[in-house]
Amino acid sequence: MTSIHCFIADAGASDLTIGHLKESPLVSAVTLIPADQVTSSAAMKEMAARAEGSDYALLLTRPDTLVPGYLALERMVRIAADSGAGMVYADSYKVDAEGRRSIAPVIDYQEGSLRDDFDFGPLLLFRTADLRRAAEGIDADYRAAGLYDLRLRLSRIAPIVHINEYLYTTVAAPRDEQCEAIFSYVDPRNRGSQLEMEAACTAHLKAVGGYLEPSFEPVDFNCEGFPVEASVIIPVRNRVRTIRDAIRSVLAQQTDFDFNLIIVDNGSTDGTTAAIDEFAADPRLIHIIPERDDLGIGGCWNMAVNHPACGKFAVQLDSDDIYSGPDTLSRIVAAFYEQQCGMVVGTYKLTDIDLNTLPPGVIDHKEWTPDNGRNNALRINGLGAPRAFFTPMLRAIGVPNTSYGEDYALGLAFSRRHQIGRIYDVLYFCRRWEDNSDHALDITRTNANNLYKDRIRTWELQARRALNRAK
Repeated sequence: MTSIHCFIADAGASDLTIGHLKESPLVSAVTLIPADQVTSSAAMKEMAARAEGSDYALLLTRPDTLVPGYLALERMVRIAADSGAGMVYADSYKVDAEGRRSIAPVIDYQEGSLRDDFDFGPLLLFRTADLRRAAEGIDADYRAAGLYDLRLRLSRIAPIVHINEYLYTTVAAPRDEQCEAIFSYVDPRNRGSQLEMEAACTAHLKAVGGYLEPSFEPVDFNCEGFPVEASVIIPVRNRVRTIRDAIRSVLAQQTDFDFNLIIVDNGSTDGTTAAIDEFAADPRLIHIIPERDDLGIGGCWNMAVNHPACGKFAVQLDSDDIYSGPDTLSRIVAAFYEQQCGMVVGTYKLTDIDLNTLPPGVIDHKEWTPDNGRNNALRINGLGAPRAFFTPMLRAIGVPNTSYGEDYALGLAFSRRHQIGRIYDVLYFCRRWEDNSDHALDITRTNANNLYKDRIRTWELQARRALNRAK
């Protein structure tokens, strides 16, 4: 009979989980791993060693109570066998600390699923032979990145397969959630863990031919035909509450060069259009109202960047947000020339609508390094703000016509050949409020966003491998 050795992240309350697992005749053994060690390299090597003699190894990565569905382990084993997978994972149900039950669907794994926080759910089933083969290559002693390193190694050996069936339920153990998970990789408290993750990802990119050496193509800023040095670009739809603040923030900029503000007013119906027109007397403001009805944020950017009024540099400002001071635009433009880059990314502070700081506060993306930033960018979920681009390059690359991930796609595309400049002082207040487009997204929208960003990573990884082959 097929056998499974189960490994459980344990925080002292695993009896129920062990009882549920032993109801399956497939379970041959259960081993407890201290919950604070379950992501370590040592735990991965121990799991691979102890699993010898069993066909599969099952890992519960969180100290939650696991309730497998009826014949769920049998189903996972069958799909693993049929698909030739080295690892399978599944959708699930979850019960929170207050007893509320909800669905927890996950997304398909692909070549570009390089995020260290990719959500497999807490239950992973490994084919032991592939697990042991992957573990043999572990040559690091990571405390936080061991599981991440293992699954990257495993992905080079055999497929990682998502079973889009609800196969189990977890009942959450109490845990302290101090900060939005989306920002965990830039939380200074996690810096040591992130360095481990970066090292593991970089090693993987080298193994699959996607690593880029720290050599960059020069940028020639000698170009004619631009009416101003810089244009601030604001795509907007139905932001009557915040658009005036954004406009004032731009028009208050103090520079020794000419600039303008291009607003692409994408079908607003709430009074935003009239609010923009209140500033029509200022000749620096160009108000575009597209006739098209198929533009996302990226499409609005394309329209602005290709407008004859667009300047040599195109600088981002979201309609919810404001610059931190009157020198933001000058500092961004200066960074292009000083750092010889095709794109510049600044630093922002997360606030509420009234500019009160929200955790984790300043997002500076100091995990970026000039030598390895463009490789590490394939692992993290964003590059920061405000963003600015050398317009001829931006026109050549083009902005994806989406309303999520378009900025990330540009960062990867620019960094493929050119250095990205960085400014680590706060230039921008990113305001969160109840009508924010990314406020409290449901699981369906979150999964769609993550799937798209992983697809962007897949395309970029393919492009980088091709670039390396051509060299």
